[in-house]
Amino acid sequence: MNSEIVLGTEGLNRSFGALRVTQNVSFQLPRGARHALIGPNGAGKSTFINLLTGVLAPSSGTIRLYGADITRLPAEQRVRRGLVRTFQVNTLFPHLTPLEATVLAIAQRHGLCVNPFKRLSACTAEIDEAHELLDQFEFGEDGARPTRELPYGRQRLLEIVLALAAQPKVLLLDEPAAGVPQHESAEIFAALRALPAEISVLFIEHDMDVVFRFAERITVLVAGQILCEGTPEEIADHAEVREVYLGDGEDV
Repeated sequence: MNSEIVLGTEGLNRSFGALRVTQNVSFQLPRGARHALIGPNGAGKSTFINLLTGVLAPSSGTIRLYGADITRLPAEQRVRRGLVRTFQVNTLFPHLTPLEATVLAIAQRHGLCVNPFKRLSACTAEIDEAHELLDQFEFGEDGARPTRELPYGRQRLLEIVLALAAQPKVLLLDEPAAGVPQHESAEIFAALRALPAEISVLFIEHDMDVVFRFAERITVLVAGQILCEGTPEEIADHAEVREVYLGDGEDV
């Protein structure tokens, strides 16, 4: 893994009134990372992702992308700089096909204004790129089906395709396999393993089997604070992680 830090925070805090949901979080994501963020419900994981991507503004602290301070940068400008995310809840257009949705995402990246309810046949370069991207994820005939007709696992996979259409340098995944049957979630993480090595990935996931198979490093968040960080082996052997998150004596 490259030691270059592509995304980092320093003393990041976020409060909602008297409730502190992010507390003095200092975090670094190296280039090419495959990094998991885990913790119990209410630990502040999604809030942290929202802070990184500009959905929420921090109460204090700093966020840097490739060394540049992006703490107050709007979310869309962070995307243009290569910081892209998926959401925990499906955010797709159910009536569009994967091909149409991907063409629109590529056109948006190119700064084109395309009406999704009109024919996209004029966007020949974008159509070619969309086909290539969908082929990488083996959509085949599914690319021409309305998204609402796809199995849920394929819909979640499409969200990753659309994120990749933005050509991210850093990809943040908020529970990419949430609600997906186990046999379909395996397909999602197989696709993530095939991502180019230069894309840095930070993902939230509750399935510890998935985390320990896919992540190279793991950060444990508890009550808005970093409890510990390490390799999967180090986290599995960490007594406090077992007590606070995994449950005392539970195997991992």
